[in-house]
Amino acid sequence: MQIFNFKQPLNFMRLKWPAIILSAIMLVASVASISIKGINWGLDFTGGTVIEAGFNQPADLPAVRQVLADKGYSDAVVQLFGTSRDVLIRIPLRADIDQATLGDEVMAILNQSNAEGVTMRRIEFVGPSVGEELKEDGGLAMLVALIGILLYVTMRFEWRLSVGAVVSLAHDTIITMGLFSLLGLEFDLTVLAAILALIGYSINDTIVVFDRIRESFRKLRDTSVDDTINDAITSTLNRTVITSLTTVLVLVVLFYMGGALIHGFATALLFGIVIGTYSSIYVASSIAEILGISREDMLPPPPIEKEGENTDALM
Repeated sequence: MQIFNFKQPLNFMRLKWPAIILSAIMLVASVASISIKGINWGLDFTGGTVIEAGFNQPADLPAVRQVLADKGYSDAVVQLFGTSRDVLIRIPLRADIDQATLGDEVMAILNQSNAEGVTMRRIEFVGPSVGEELKEDGGLAMLVALIGILLYVTMRFEWRLSVGAVVSLAHDTIITMGLFSLLGLEFDLTVLAAILALIGYSINDTIVVFDRIRESFRKLRDTSVDDTINDAITSTLNRTVITSLTTVLVLVVLFYMGGALIHGFATALLFGIVIGTYSSIYVASSIAEILGISREDMLPPPPIEKEGENTDALM
C-alpha cells in the first residue's frame, strides 16, 4: 500500500540545520524543565499506599475525592480501576500518616459517606527505599538499552550511523520526559515502560532508514551525500507514515477508552511516536552526515585474496 508516490526524492536535508536547531532548543527546554520543576514521580518511585476499593454501585469519583480531602487526604489520587465500581486510591508517603492503620481509616471514611457499603479489595505499601531502587533500575534499563543499540548499529552499519541512532534515541527520551515535567504529568512505571517501548519503536524506524541509506550509497554512484540520504528517506516514507498512523490509532483508543491508569502510557507513546518519527528522518541521518558519513564507508570490503590463488581470468 502506497500513500505517497514521489517521482523525485524530497529534499529533507535542506532542513537539516533548522531541524538540528529546533531539536537543540527542545532539548535545552526539556533539561531546564526537569532541573527546575523536576518530575512528578508516581507512588511507584516516591513510596506510598495503594488501596483498591469495591463499590456496590458506580462510584462518584469527585465525591470520593472531596470526602477524603475533608478528612485530611487532599493529596490522594482517586481513579477508576477496571469497572465503574472499582476505585483505586493512591496516597503518597507522609510522616503524619500511620501506614499500619491507613487502610482501615480510609475504608471507614468511605463507608461513612456511602450507604451501600464499600469493601477493600487489596492494599499495598511501597516504601521509599523501594521507590529509589525503581528509579535507579529504570535509569539503568534505559542506559543499557542505549549502549546495546550503539554496539548493534556499530557492528551492523558504521560508527557514524550508530552515534546518530543513539543521539536520536536520547533526544526522544529526554524530550518526552521534558514534556511530562513541563505539564506536571505523573511519571510512574507504566510511563517508564512506554519510554522503553519508544526506544524499541524508534530504533526500528531508524534501522529501516539506515538500511535504505546503505543501499542507496551502493546504488547511486554519482550523487551527493545529501541526495543519497534524501532518496533513502523518501523511499521509506510510505512505510514510516503507515506504521506511525496505525500505531497512533491504537494509542488514541487506549488513551480515551483504556482508563486513567493507562493515560500516562498512552500519552508518552503518542508524543514519543511523533517526536521519534521526526528524529528518525532528521536527527539520526543529520548527525551521521555531520560526522562525515560517505559512500566509501558503506561499500563492502574488497575480497581478501588467499595465498596461491590465481585471480587472473581463465584463458
